[in-house]
Amino acid sequence: MDPSGVCPHAVNARLLSEGSVADVLLPGDVKGVAVLGHDALREFLAHPDVAKDVRHFAALRAGEIPDGWPLRTFATVQGMTTADGADHRRLRSLVSRAFTTARVEELRPRIEALTASLLDGLDREARAGDGVVDLRTHFALPLPMGVVCELLGVDAEHHDRLHRLSDQLVATDIGPAEALAANREMVDVLSGVAAARAENPGDDLVSALIAAREADGDRLGEHELIGTLMLMVVAGHETTLNLITNAVRALCTHPDQLELVRAGEATWADVVEETLRWDSPVSYFPFRYPTRDLVLDGTLIPEGTPVLAGYSAAGRDPRAHGPDADRFDLTRRRGTRHLSLGHGTHYCLGAPLARMEGAVALGRLFERFPDLSLAAPDAGLPRHASFVGNSVRELPVRPLGRTA
Repeated sequence: MDPSGVCPHAVNARLLSEGSVADVLLPGDVKGVAVLGHDALREFLAHPDVAKDVRHFAALRAGEIPDGWPLRTFATVQGMTTADGADHRRLRSLVSRAFTTARVEELRPRIEALTASLLDGLDREARAGDGVVDLRTHFALPLPMGVVCELLGVDAEHHDRLHRLSDQLVATDIGPAEALAANREMVDVLSGVAAARAENPGDDLVSALIAAREADGDRLGEHELIGTLMLMVVAGHETTLNLITNAVRALCTHPDQLELVRAGEATWADVVEETLRWDSPVSYFPFRYPTRDLVLDGTLIPEGTPVLAGYSAAGRDPRAHGPDADRFDLTRRRGTRHLSLGHGTHYCLGAPLARMEGAVALGRLFERFPDLSLAAPDAGLPRHASFVGNSVRELPVRPLGRTA
């Protein structure tokens, strides 16, 4: 796996032509497997003999994984993403009420207000300078970060720091010392947030989790509390940030598809779904482990192997999405849903929120700036330094059009 995070699609196409499952070498020469094909991934994500608990990670259990391994946090953080069975149901139940369809709908006015405010800021930035603005920094990032932190009860003063640390935690080209330092700093920040909410509880998720822990310590341990907050912050903004960024790139490089939306022949929800399929915000997500030797699509995956879920590859698998799977097409009607938000018991809890944020953000953005265009060739934009996240590090645009 290339730790620098190059665009995955060419590599994915080559691997898919050879099969649905591929042996991969992770950073530090750790042997792993990537499940790439749509049908194979769907089967794997819901397989009863596949676990998330780190105790099933054979190499780590054998002491072969150093503390500073860049992917170690994905395996060892205590929370929903590393729990199975009753533990997973217990942890998921504690936060699931915040992400029901009804609760998410209650957030719509706040999301729309924050979107409008950020668009005002984009306008000011464009008019004050040369007309070019980094959309990722000034819009795609602060929207989901603001929403998830408000939901959690995290003060705005922490937003930039938490994003910087999140970037480091999902980076795959980071050194051992940096990885350890980022993990410790993230824990320190979130422990401080939890302490502040314990002293002054509010109508937020952190306060609710602390109340649940204090009422019944068996429901949520201290490490699980911090691990849950870490998951919510990282997953709650990084994926939606990439979704919005990738969707804007797709629409600006496929003006015919944008015209379909403007003509009423497609919706912003269609844009969100096709972007999730065509350019998944997450490329390869760590980790799941077979609890026994497992044969998947004719390939043996040994017990305890760390397995990556290849969402970006599955989204363009021609066996599932047709021979034109690599084409961005808002009118696609093939009956096969993408897997970019997961499948099975670990299906993304924040899916309704991500979908709403994406649709609101894109709709308001192109309504406010109908002539918005990229200010640099898409192919030359610097990539996210990770094979986990799938996007670019910056997105220079001209909100007022090329003549601004």
